[in-house]
Amino acid sequence: MAHGRKIAVIGLGYVGLPVAVAFARTGAPVIGFDIDHGRIAELRSGRDRTREVEVSELRNPALRYESDPAQLAAADFYIVTVPTPIDSARRPDLRAMLSASETVGKVLKRGDIVVYESTVYPGAVEEDCLPVLEKISGLKAMQDFTVGYSPERINPGDKAHRFETITKIVSAQDAKTLDIVADVYGSVVTAGIHRAPSIRVAEAAKVIENTQRDLNIALMNELSAICEALGIDTGDVLAAARTKWNFLPFFPGLVGGHCVGVDPYYLTYRAEKAGYHPEAILAGRRINDTVGQRVARACVKGLYRRNRTSAAVTVLGITFKENVPDTRNSKVADIVQELRSNGITVQVHDPLALAADAEHEYGIVLTAFEALKPADAVIFAVSHDEYVRGGWPMVQRLLRGGEGLVLDIRGTLDRAEKPAGIDLWRL
Repeated sequence: MAHGRKIAVIGLGYVGLPVAVAFARTGAPVIGFDIDHGRIAELRSGRDRTREVEVSELRNPALRYESDPAQLAAADFYIVTVPTPIDSARRPDLRAMLSASETVGKVLKRGDIVVYESTVYPGAVEEDCLPVLEKISGLKAMQDFTVGYSPERINPGDKAHRFETITKIVSAQDAKTLDIVADVYGSVVTAGIHRAPSIRVAEAAKVIENTQRDLNIALMNELSAICEALGIDTGDVLAAARTKWNFLPFFPGLVGGHCVGVDPYYLTYRAEKAGYHPEAILAGRRINDTVGQRVARACVKGLYRRNRTSAAVTVLGITFKENVPDTRNSKVADIVQELRSNGITVQVHDPLALAADAEHEYGIVLTAFEALKPADAVIFAVSHDEYVRGGWPMVQRLLRGGEGLVLDIRGTLDRAEKPAGIDLWRL
């Protein structure tokens, strides 16, 4: 390649794997590294549990998968794409990022460049990660090596907006490194490169992107609660409002996953550390974090109205969004927990989620579709294509006697085709 850099991608999840595959597609040798030996064995066998990459791409000879950190020494351009979740107190958890910095630091050489893609708060790369690189390597930043930041914009399950087709923000410690980082990413990203004036600006841009989305969804979720109190359908209101040219098309829903439901806490944490207490952002987070409980309580009320005090509920979907197997930070789990706390029997089905993940993360044992018992209510929680195709006939078959309560969180089912004997609740 024209840039002449030897690339290694650290972390082969939803973000890292597509990045590694994209660079390997150009024919440039790429090292894909992950500490999960099982993940490496899986990728070497041509299987991707995230379903983001085709088998033919996984077997590209230019891409080799490694779990031995010593193999990273062959690279000189490191891209760190590890998870940055929040802890139980909703504070940033940088352990994976700091651990990855230690791993890179052990093989870091003069002239190397380390670019972070993981979502962080402004200042994290230079204040938290860079000192680790210096300590472990014994080298000095700006003198022996440099760092950059290029926030990931991967949207799991989205076949239209891919790594190569999304404008890439790049930033670095100095102009020379910025030119190199821009050239490296520019060799695969066709949508264009945006050069941020500093690493902190690029870090802030990332968390602001998802914070804006989170707040807009929070507004829709609050509107949904107001509409319910007024006895009108939220979907009807939004359909009417969208006829205005500048109305933004956001919808109420569960806000989970590893980005929108997490990133605002990175921004608010750093803001409070700087002495500013954010109000609107945290208010939006409170609204979105309670939607699962609201859905569950609506279900309980609906069952009581139908005199189903000893009830069973079937929940369709446990992943954080449609058509992906990712269960991280799924707010469907909140629905299940709230229902069970009310003494309701709950069975959960998902055609994509890994059963081991659902049980490990939430203590939820998934039920095979054919083993689902007739229920008094069905919660259409995640709009997987399989469920959408099944539609009302599928939902009706899951109800006891073909009648009962249906909660359609995303408004997927056509109200005009609702069978008799079914009460429908929509967010």
